[in-house]
Amino acid sequence: MLITNGTLVTLGQQNEIIFDGALRIAGERIVEIGKTADLRRAYPDEEELDAEGRLVMPGLICAHTHFYGAFARGMAIPGEAPTNFPQILERLWWRLDKALDEEAVRYSALVCLVDAVRHGTTTLIDHHASPNAIDGSLDVIAEATLQAGVRASLCYEVTDRDGLDKAKAGIRENERFIRRISKSANQRTSESANQRINESANRQIGASFGLHASLTLSDETLEECVSVAHDLGVGFHIHVAEDKADQEDSLKRSGLRVVERLQKLGILGPQTIAVHCVHVNEHELELLHESGTHVVHNPRSNQNNAVGTADVPLMLQRGIRVGLGNDGFSNNMFTEMHACYLIHKLNKRDPRVMGADTVLKMTFAHNAEIAGMFFPGPLGVLEPGSLADVILVDYHPTTPLNAGNLPWHIIFGVDGTGVDTTIVGGKVLMRHRELLTLDEEAITARSRELAAEVWQRA
Repeated sequence: MLITNGTLVTLGQQNEIIFDGALRIAGERIVEIGKTADLRRAYPDEEELDAEGRLVMPGLICAHTHFYGAFARGMAIPGEAPTNFPQILERLWWRLDKALDEEAVRYSALVCLVDAVRHGTTTLIDHHASPNAIDGSLDVIAEATLQAGVRASLCYEVTDRDGLDKAKAGIRENERFIRRISKSANQRTSESANQRINESANRQIGASFGLHASLTLSDETLEECVSVAHDLGVGFHIHVAEDKADQEDSLKRSGLRVVERLQKLGILGPQTIAVHCVHVNEHELELLHESGTHVVHNPRSNQNNAVGTADVPLMLQRGIRVGLGNDGFSNNMFTEMHACYLIHKLNKRDPRVMGADTVLKMTFAHNAEIAGMFFPGPLGVLEPGSLADVILVDYHPTTPLNAGNLPWHIIFGVDGTGVDTTIVGGKVLMRHRELLTLDEEAITARSRELAAEVWQRA
């Protein structure tokens, strides 16, 4: 397939903008990039998708999300409004996740996947919790992901907050799913759903080992998780120092700060994602850097929960790879970029902080490196050999556009609602805003019914 007549934004190490550009897709990868006339001449019989002057960009990556949180939108919290983050967890999230059954897990994922495809988010790293529907829950989400056609890495949130039996069930679910994804993509099973998951391993579905946070995990549980993950050869996906309460708990529990405790127990490392890291000190930053641990920033969530603003500029200065997630907010990652660009200027009271070029580097280059732990990239770029995860975006600049000022065009002029077409691995998932793999109307109708039932149980 040829995508023609586009304004190609390559976003590689040497970002290039190609006006009246075209790219050729063969199978699941981009094989050639150039001018429209040149590629048309070389491949006159190729199927053509006319970009009609739109931006042609790499699909966006969300480095941390929670599909299961979809049913929280509009959910009432009885009594006084929560005044701090622990109360938000107890009164909202830990009531919601306990009320999820298998069908609710499926539809909360589908709702988020519709949102992702519509806004050009083609790869997501999810962190799941459903304490009363643990066994097989990751298979349910994997099936929804395959139905949508995007890429997702999945894990189950191990926690002690619901007792030892459910903590062990969470460990088993991570282990079972990771082993399954690690198996050969050529393996066949008798069930079609199982076969689809096996065949998509390392292409659309990835896996890591999920942990909730230091404040809900004992040393014994963490040690068991480390033992299992070590045997599997995987890292962790864990919330770290999102709120001061996490630090207070860790100091009381172990005499160590959160990152110190996780480092001592073997959680940190180049395969681990440490989410948030709002309340970390210089020594903890050094441990994150030395261990090669990835950090994921979620500015909209941090503002919503009033937990503070992570010192991302300092993390980047220290050489820590920081990506961008949404923590369960909408999968419009353009909006997350806008929030990231603005909040650090306000936090530091300095307009020079967090340039648009830095935001794009986090969103594309850093997120692609994080996603590269799960999928055989390159991702986040348009170049020969990269995975053909491509979006077409309605944006016709009213001022000159070039490679140097592109980041500021993205921050001030582009939004995910302008995404016209979404392609993953060469497969068109949405064309001219028409979803091709998901029935949005049916998903929305059933989601409303299920959400009402979940709220009654919560």
